[in-house]
Amino acid sequence: MIVIHNGELHRAHSVVHKTPGNLRGFVQAKLRSLKSGAMNEHRFRSEDKIEKATLDTHEMQYLYSDGEGHHFMNQETYDQVRLSDEIVGDAMKYLLPETVIDVDFYDGNPISVELPTTVNLKVVETEPGMKGATASASYKPAKLETGLIVQIPQFVEAGTVIKIDTRDDSYLERAG
Repeated sequence: MIVIHNGELHRAHSVVHKTPGNLRGFVQAKLRSLKSGAMNEHRFRSEDKIEKATLDTHEMQYLYSDGEGHHFMNQETYDQVRLSDEIVGDAMKYLLPETVIDVDFYDGNPISVELPTTVNLKVVETEPGMKGATASASYKPAKLETGLIVQIPQFVEAGTVIKIDTRDDSYLERAG
């Protein structure tokens, strides 16, 4: 959720409601500023008002990157938009050309991207597996086609397409 706090947009990363003993309840929230990228914690009392930002979300197809930024095309209007490194951030580790993702706009300006929970990427470089290693026993590093490095089971070889969880870069399964 994107909220307006202290006049700036923030993305809520975690929200915990606490009621300590016979004191009044409050909400402890971790917020990341979309402007500066700084993460901070804030305690909201029950009397505090907070405004949820109204966002327009559009499906955008990633086209290419160059020295000016990352270029995306709106799937409905075919308008092209250039997003900066600050907006795209770590999402580039998961994007291949023609990948469709959601881009959030506030007052007509792009502010953040939303990745799917999982993506399929090809392993381009990894060590050979150890003989006799089981799937749960050990992992090895692997470089994926986007440059992302993840830990994969010993039986997965280069050239294999695997499913990755974008929340924690963990290997889920072979895709196919």
